[in-house]
Amino acid sequence: MSRTRRVLVVGIDGVRLDTLNRVSTPHLDTVADAGFLAPVTVAEGTPTMSGPCWATTVTGVNVRKHAVWSNDFDGHRLGVFPDFTTRLSRQDGRRTYVAAAWEPLVTVADGGPMFRHPTRLTHHAPAADTPEAWERADESTVRDAVSILTHEDPEASFVYLGAPDETAHHLGCGAAYKASIASADRRLGDLLAALRARPSYEREAWTVLVVTDHGHRDEGGHGGGSAVERTAWLACAGPDITAGARPARPVRHEDVAAQVYAALDRTQDTHWTLDGGAVPTVPRAVLLGMDGTLVDTERLWLEAAREVASAHGHALTDEEGAGVLGRNRADTASLLVQLCPEPTTLAGLESELEDTFLAAVEAGVRLRPGARALLDRLVRDDVPAALVSAFPRRVVDTVLRALGGEVFRTTVADGESDRSKPFPDPYLKAAARLGLPPGACLAVEDSPAGVAAAEAAGCRVLAVPSAAPITPAPGRRVGRDLAVLPREWGNGPEEAGTGPACLT
Repeated sequence: MSRTRRVLVVGIDGVRLDTLNRVSTPHLDTVADAGFLAPVTVAEGTPTMSGPCWATTVTGVNVRKHAVWSNDFDGHRLGVFPDFTTRLSRQDGRRTYVAAAWEPLVTVADGGPMFRHPTRLTHHAPAADTPEAWERADESTVRDAVSILTHEDPEASFVYLGAPDETAHHLGCGAAYKASIASADRRLGDLLAALRARPSYEREAWTVLVVTDHGHRDEGGHGGGSAVERTAWLACAGPDITAGARPARPVRHEDVAAQVYAALDRTQDTHWTLDGGAVPTVPRAVLLGMDGTLVDTERLWLEAAREVASAHGHALTDEEGAGVLGRNRADTASLLVQLCPEPTTLAGLESELEDTFLAAVEAGVRLRPGARALLDRLVRDDVPAALVSAFPRRVVDTVLRALGGEVFRTTVADGESDRSKPFPDPYLKAAARLGLPPGACLAVEDSPAGVAAAEAAGCRVLAVPSAAPITPAPGRRVGRDLAVLPREWGNGPEEAGTGPACLT
């Protein structure tokens, strides 16, 4: 079932990262545990004020482009560099929603609004400039947002909570500030519950981003260049991010809007000249298919199936050949016993398939493009790896001798789980052997059967098709080669030349 992509961004103003670590925030922890929470350093030259930092966050460009230099937005260039809700609604006709109490975000006050043309907007200005009034304004903001997120269908939303920042301004970063952060987390929980209460939630793939704009001095206040003022943070979880992943590079405010577009599968237009990009992440573990994924054995398996079928009086068609890719020997033998006119047994076909295929493997197999770069990078960065194969142990061990078995913390071969691909059992076993939940693992596969197995187990997937085509989907990316991961992670080895390496 194809799921519809949706995005919610929750902006919580002025939350210090070090204070956040000392406050109970179970709902933010849920987001961070399902993805990541990373520090964000306010860019050099950007004032540590709400206007400039939020403008950078929601437009994806730096302060020199959007020209919001303070909390007075006069002279801004938000018409040229619009916020993501405006860009999506005006250029793509998508439904977008903004809820905020701070007036410049959504009204003409002080040169606003920053959010110029969302398709839906709610605004509850605080009755006074006091912490108590801001708490009530945030409560009203979230009440409206919960109703709209539950019963309507915005594709991209931004909900702003301002009380922690105002509390710090009035009372400093003490007990009241911590209590306000805890209240903001409770409101985040209400928003997350609203998503789960949607009638269509099971058919949707939600990305949630929670971000702050700047920190505060101990006595309250910001705008300077101290470390606590310049340190912000971003938490992000979604179908394309493994649980507990770590960003492969420093995270920036400019990345938030880019992450929104990526989460909606919206390719950035180069004319937007965004300064941010979707955050590449390194999973806690990588589970790799072997046959056709790391080594070019799919071709050898297909040739073995054709040879065995021919020996029993049947020529495999292209369609029948596609049906054996990613399947184990028992499944393939079951297919051949139905197709071959000459009498034979299932056990005999299994034995012939294994012997024929093993002879081809021993003669030499080729690495898939990018395989060596990926394996070397996993070793270099100490990322746990497992090999998950639909082939028997003696075939797997033959390949491992050539490939270098020291790369893998564990391997799973055919017959070592209750069921083989396309059932999830091999991937569940591999994750369990690594001591991780499947959602923390990235599976790399080449065949529809392998992808189905990994997804049924709960893994995120990178598909690098070898024979049969595979389409992208939430939680499933499609790459042209295995080097896509080292390239994304940065400073990775590049494949030497364009031809495949050969293992003998």
